Amino acid sequence: MSDLDAVKALAEADFSDVADRFSKAGFAVQLPAKGILQIVSRAPEQGQQRRLRLLLSVGVHGDETAPIEVVAHLLNALFKTPQDLQTDLMVVVGNLDAIVQGKRFIDADLNRMFTDERGALQATAEAARADIIMRATAAFFGAGGGEKWHLDLHTAIRKSHYPTFAVVPAVIASRGRQALMAWLGGAGIGAMILNSQLAPTYSAYTATKFGAVACTAELGQIGVLGQNDLNQFAVTAAAIDAMLRSGATLAFRRVLPHVFEVEQEIVKRSDDFSMSFDRSTENFTPLQPGAEIARDSTGTYVVGAATEYVVFPNPDVRVGQRAGLMVVRRL
Repeated sequence: MSDLDAVKALAEADFSDVADRFSKAGFAVQLPAKGILQIVSRAPEQGQQRRLRLLLSVGVHGDETAPIEVVAHLLNALFKTPQDLQTDLMVVVGNLDAIVQGKRFIDADLNRMFTDERGALQATAEAARADIIMRATAAFFGAGGGEKWHLDLHTAIRKSHYPTFAVVPAVIASRGRQALMAWLGGAGIGAMILNSQLAPTYSAYTATKFGAVACTAELGQIGVLGQNDLNQFAVTAAAIDAMLRSGATLAFRRVLPHVFEVEQEIVKRSDDFSMSFDRSTENFTPLQPGAEIARDSTGTYVVGAATEYVVFPNPDVRVGQRAGLMVVRRL
């Protein structure tokens, strides 16, 4: 199929042609739910090393379209030579209804639903979708040994000093973190943020629950499906393609990202919440020691003793949710 048809099919969560192609090539293929594809090699012979298990997720936020195009092109290239796939692969298209409507979410942020503690949000459409995704993920990552990686591909709402960056759960073991840092830098990801907070995100879920080497990777800004400039992400796409075809997680190039660590999590505590900068403020904008970050009726957030950089500032989240991260430079 053409790349345009492949993008349309993935955005519509239609894996029928891809599933048929890989099944005929000898793979065990499953479609456990709409928008979820699993392609697994037949049972390895005794003594044969387990293949890398790679999870690629896109569309967890429905208006983040560039990763949908990137993964669609990668799948379409493998569609022509399915025997080149050297990993066990799971592809998840996240918030299907939001993608159709071109919205971030329908009822609530899907990337805050990968937890058993949802409170009043348990009845939302996104909670039901998260349950489906978590069951499929458990089946994929729970099937035998082998290295597990998860790349949750997003795009940022705001412009950024680093057009591509990734948030990495600090719970990942040191060896896996080092491998991921090398891979991210080689894949053209400019910055890596270590987050010790236990966030209810998809990548934090796979890292915590299954020991996956996982990250939330931000590729540019929100754009219209089919109109994204994918040249910006050519190195990232090439690095993912190399992983798919080699079954290895070696660095694609010898480049390391800048490393940051979360210093503060800014939580919206009341409807009176406001941030001390406007909506044009870019990700990784530096704030000097003592500067005010945000305030609401419960108090004020200020920068500590070292320069902090603001990431994901969003005053429009629900009360009780994260409205931004403040990070410090480590490397």
